[in-house]
This record gives sequence, C-alpha cells and structure tokens, in this order.
Amino acid sequence: MMEKLEKPALLGGPPVRGTLLPYARQTIEPGDIAAVSQALAADWITQGPTLARFERTLAERGGAKHAVAFTNGTAALHAACWAAGLEPGDRAITTPLTFASTANAVAYQGARPVFADIDGETLNIDPDAVKRLATPRTRVVLSVDFAGLPCDYDRLLPLAREHDWILIADAAHSIGGALGSRPVGALADMTTFSFHPAKQMTTGEGGAVLTDREDLAERLRTMRHHGIRYPDATRPWRYEIAELGNNYRLTDFQAALGLSQLKKLDGFWQRRDRLARRYRERLAGSAFVELPALPADRRHGWHLFVVLLRLERLSVDRDTVLQALRAENIGATLHYPLVYRHPFYQERFKYGPGLCPVAESVEARLVTLPLFPRMSLEDQDDVLRALTKIFAHYAR
Repeated sequence: MMEKLEKPALLGGPPVRGTLLPYARQTIEPGDIAAVSQALAADWITQGPTLARFERTLAERGGAKHAVAFTNGTAALHAACWAAGLEPGDRAITTPLTFASTANAVAYQGARPVFADIDGETLNIDPDAVKRLATPRTRVVLSVDFAGLPCDYDRLLPLAREHDWILIADAAHSIGGALGSRPVGALADMTTFSFHPAKQMTTGEGGAVLTDREDLAERLRTMRHHGIRYPDATRPWRYEIAELGNNYRLTDFQAALGLSQLKKLDGFWQRRDRLARRYRERLAGSAFVELPALPADRRHGWHLFVVLLRLERLSVDRDTVLQALRAENIGATLHYPLVYRHPFYQERFKYGPGLCPVAESVEARLVTLPLFPRMSLEDQDDVLRALTKIFAHYAR
C-alpha cells in the first residue's frame, strides 16, 4: 500500500497527492505467484532445472551464449571481476556515477577502482576519459549503462581490444535496451544484470552475468559455488577448491519468478518507454530542467528517469528541491552520490574533490523522478504539477 502522509506540503497548503508515489515499484501478478508456487512444490528448489531454464532463456534474450545467475546484482559484479582475474595491484576503470556496488566489486578483489569522468550529455562514462587513464596495470573497464542508456560500446570495445582489457558492462539499469540491432547482453565480454524489485524485472533479489566466452562462463559457475571444481565426472563426490569462491547461488523458485517476468519484459518496457517519452515531451523546453541526451541508435532501458536542474535559475539547491518534492508526496530521489565521495573511498584510496569535474557538476543537479509500469498518467501528472509548483516558488 502507498504510505499515507498527513503533513502539510513544504511550500504550504495541501500536497499535490494524498499518498506517497514511490520512485520505483515491482509489478507482481497472479501468474508470477503461481510460477513461484509451482517451483516450490518441485523436487529441486535450488540449482535445479528451473534455474537452468531461466539461464538459457536469459542468454537467448541477451544475445549471448551463456548466462550464469547469481543471488543479486552485486554478486554478479563481484563474480565478473573474479572471472576477469582482477588481483591486488590491478586497476579497473569505471564511472563515479553509479551505485557503489560497481566499484565495490573491484575492491573485493583487492584491485583499485579508477574513476573516469562522464559525458555531460549522455551521463555515461566518457571513452576519451577512459583512454587517458590507461596504465600497464589496467586490466578491466567496467562501464555502467546509467539510467538504462547503453554506453558507447562501439568505442569502448575496440579500446579494450587495443589494450587487451576485459570489458564488463554493468547493465543493471538497461535490460531490454539495445545498441542498434544488438541487445544489451551482447555488447561486452561480460554483462551483468540486477533483478532487484526496483529494476525492469525482478526475481526478488537476483542477478546474472552474460558472456559468449566458454572460459569465462566456467569461471563464473565455479565462483558462485565456493570455487569448487570436479576433476573426475565419474566420482562427483570428489571435488577440489583451487581458488576461493563464494556461495552466490540463485534458487529455483526465484528463477521461476524470473522466467515469468521475462515473458512480460517487453510489455514492461513499452509502458516505461511511453511514460518516459511523455515526461520528455512535457519537460522539453523547460526553463528549470535539462534532459539527458537520447541518441537515435540506442534503445533506452528506462530503469530511471532523471533530469538535471538548471540551478542558475533557482534560488535553492538540489536537496531542497528533493525535500519539496517529498513534501508533495512525490518520491523523487538521487541516483547517485558519486562513489569516490563515500568515506570508504576517500580513506582507502585517498580520492578527493575535483577528480571528475563533469560528474561533480552533474551530481549536484540530478533528480530522479518516479517511473514504473503500474504508474498511471494521473500519477505522472501529479509529478509534473509538483514540479511546476516548486519551480514557481523557487524561481529566481
């Protein structure tokens, strides 16, 4: 149920809504519940045939030969960095505009995340910035399809090939997206997905890594199962651990939910796309917000809808605008505080301000507006009315 909020709006008078509109919300329907119930009644409820079917279906959807499922998107990122062979002393270039899991996965391996600045129009990692950060210690580039827009893989992949790097695409935001005719899942050496409830489809918690490479797929499967290998298939009770792995296995009943959700992914995307394009139509030409670029050759996954405030035309900062939206019962938020500004990264790696000037400018102006398939046009109109009210109050 939506949270009932009785407090008056920050700007005075009643809020535009009587209940809180969240920024994201899962869509679970009777067919999803039935699929999970059926899986729970089966002989195998973990690492069984439903999981294998989910992985095959996911690989086919993503245009890859292999999909390996994990307990969550963070585990998928960790496994990809493990499979890539990241070790202490290595470097992995990534973006600062992401949830910390992206860089954390590098740190888990004892390697150093190196932050490349972003393109101020797409908000994705800038290939030129990546190129400038190359060193002999660089082994991985970890891109992020921010908000759901696929990165410029036509530049990133050749750059990785030139330097013999492994390219990992963090596609937690972009399942269902594409670059030209190539789906997200087929654009990098490894592609990671997240199936958190806020994402385009869910398994409750869950994630996956897609790859065309048999060697990487085998390492991914080994990593999620404690690092166990079976040297003699005729004696499956004999196993060995040559490298330290983890227990990152997804259950079959979660996989059943994933299979059910995958069938509806296109419908979910169509609804998100309609809402996102309606936002863009209504906000185009606004004196108070800018919209990120939407290149014609890319199909946006629309996990998030973000805008950039024109702070020079407002008398307040981004946080005040977010507070005002929350007071109007609009669950707007920030995606994301820059990773290198977190205390862990400042203390461990000695990162400070000024590292990525474009990202820092963008982060100060970012606002995420609600977007999810069950959101109605009336809900969206409430968001737009709240913005109009706030901008009129705080305009310079």
